[in-house]
Amino acid sequence: MRKPVARPASPVLIFPCMPIYEYEHKAPAGGGCTDRFEAIEPMSKEPLTRCPTCGEPCRRVVSTFGVKGGGSSGLLSRSNLEAHGFTQYTKRGKGYYEKTAGAGPKGIADGDQG
Repeated sequence: MRKPVARPASPVLIFPCMPIYEYEHKAPAGGGCTDRFEAIEPMSKEPLTRCPTCGEPCRRVVSTFGVKGGGSSGLLSRSNLEAHGFTQYTKRGKGYYEKTAGAGPKGIADGDQG
């Protein structure tokens, strides 16, 4: 198994073809570190408990992920969503969502039961 490679210019640990996890220091970062850093590591690996650069305690945090594509021809296009059986709703008001793609109810309001 490959060991992570820390690069001083960037707080990113490198593992080829692995998911990127985001970590933050539990206390103010030390040793020239940023408050948050990323690590590319296998999903089966236990989360880091210490920053590999400064050795201070850290924890894995939930972060966003990217979806490639959009617009009229991307993964989230109306035609692609419908072709794969998804229904898309757009918020139109407080507690009300209107269908913009796919099968399903025309709209959903808070309190509706499925």
